[in-house]
Amino acid sequence: MPSVLVTRRLPSSVLSRLQSVADIDVHRGEGPIPPDELRRRIADKAGLVCFSTDAIDRTVLEAALQLKVIATVAVGYDNIDVVLARSRGAIVSNTPDVLTESVADFTWGLILAITRRLAEGERLVRRGGWKGWAFDLMLGSELRGKQLGLIGIGRIGRAVASRAPAFGMRVAYTARGGDVATPAIDVPGEAMSLDRLLITSDVVSLHVPLTPDTRHLIDKRALARMKRSAFLINTARGPVIDEAALAWALQQHLIAGAALDVYEHEPAVHPDLLSLENVLLVPHLASGTTETRSTMAELAIDNVIEVLAGRPPLTPVF
Repeated sequence: MPSVLVTRRLPSSVLSRLQSVADIDVHRGEGPIPPDELRRRIADKAGLVCFSTDAIDRTVLEAALQLKVIATVAVGYDNIDVVLARSRGAIVSNTPDVLTESVADFTWGLILAITRRLAEGERLVRRGGWKGWAFDLMLGSELRGKQLGLIGIGRIGRAVASRAPAFGMRVAYTARGGDVATPAIDVPGEAMSLDRLLITSDVVSLHVPLTPDTRHLIDKRALARMKRSAFLINTARGPVIDEAALAWALQQHLIAGAALDVYEHEPAVHPDLLSLENVLLVPHLASGTTETRSTMAELAIDNVIEVLAGRPPLTPVF
């Protein structure tokens, strides 16, 4: 049977399906598989099940002498050299659609938490600093009547937009690289340029893949264009934001706050962000429901099974 490397532990119910068609080699250590170990263990593998934390670069692909399929348990695939993989005969697949709703729900959780200062309030209670109800204690910002600016209007951006009317927010959106998006009849909002979106939005939420065009899309200049009362939300990819610039903007109160689920050098966080009360820091949880993560794993395994059987993958990258 062909052999498949799985770089993180997955539910046994999912792995058992793969075991019926392949010998599996599962990395059971804590954290990502070390690069040297990844290169060594992939040498004789026909399949690879990986995650966004695994760098599947030239050194890994050149070590993979028999690789036919790379299935990432994620939507984003910026960690994989897709062009090189395909040139070496390996098909790349991802897990789109299955996490759209959970990430959209989570995005709204971050919006509510940062605008109403929930984490800040929870810290106050835990450290014994709360002295009782007060009329002006930790006043937050309402959403009703405000503008939600979405940078990127793909599946997740659309799902976030569809929830905005429930909170009384109007929607503005722009394309992934900052160009004016083509107006979409299924999005309840207005297409506009990135510059206008930054200037006019009360909440700016990022929903773009990491590409050369989107790396540091939110830099000092972009942050300086935002309202001083605005909030920035990131559930996309960490390097879309220049973290040093964000720390500066928050320290200078150029924006009101930020909520981050992903980081520029994950899992490290810029040290200047750690001491700030006006930033909510969450450990990459946007797709983190039992139902969604299980479905993601199942789809990745299905892609491997299909390719090893000589059939097309269910969700190829392109």
